[in-house]
Amino acid sequence: MGAECENVKPDASSPDDKASQVRRMFDRIAPSYDFMNRAMTLGIDRLWRRKAVGLVARHGGTRILDVATGTGDLALQMARRIDGAEITGVDLSEGMIGIGREKVARAGMSDRISLMAADCLALPFADATFDAVTAAFGVRNFADLSAGMREMARVTRPGGMLCVIELSTPRGPVTGPLYRLYTRGIVPALGRLVSRDSNAYSYLPQSIAAVPQGREMCALLEASGWKSASHLPLTFGSCTIYLAYN
Repeated sequence: MGAECENVKPDASSPDDKASQVRRMFDRIAPSYDFMNRAMTLGIDRLWRRKAVGLVARHGGTRILDVATGTGDLALQMARRIDGAEITGVDLSEGMIGIGREKVARAGMSDRISLMAADCLALPFADATFDAVTAAFGVRNFADLSAGMREMARVTRPGGMLCVIELSTPRGPVTGPLYRLYTRGIVPALGRLVSRDSNAYSYLPQSIAAVPQGREMCALLEASGWKSASHLPLTFGSCTIYLAYN
């Protein structure tokens, strides 16, 4: 499969092109996605999600939308941690959603978590529906990042919060070169071995480099209608949590 897989481009010529490419890519790698997440981050992604869930829980509110939910890892963590939470997860990829539904059913959480395929740029919800919106490792795949941020703001109630977890680029003199070696060399090789799709995991460092980071992301959030945006770097800057309010 790997030799025939298209090479997804972070700067695809149009939003529709990127959305289609991203959907097909994640449908292909869905069966190996969870394993690759654990392997690529050495399991630290679970700690990043746990930190984010704590921030969402502290804000309060039980109606939560998890955008780019993937296989539902963040939705499951929130359901376990936040009493009374009712979580809706959306993702472009039917393949990812299918695996997520199986995980939710095994966890006995089907009454509290609902997963559906939907376009994050055209969410099928009324204005001010949710108390909080989350997104873990997904906004860099949006075909139009500003439009996606505006759409998430639209469905969040006044005073509601946004919590985004996203991979970022370490800038240190030691961590920076090590990170580039890892993401550009080791990760694609691991992806080729496990998922037989090296293109998908070559896209990873390209997409991270292409997305706004730190203060630039906060400025984009505020330009998209969110308020009081802040960022919290984690693990030497390899991951960042962004918070903002409606």
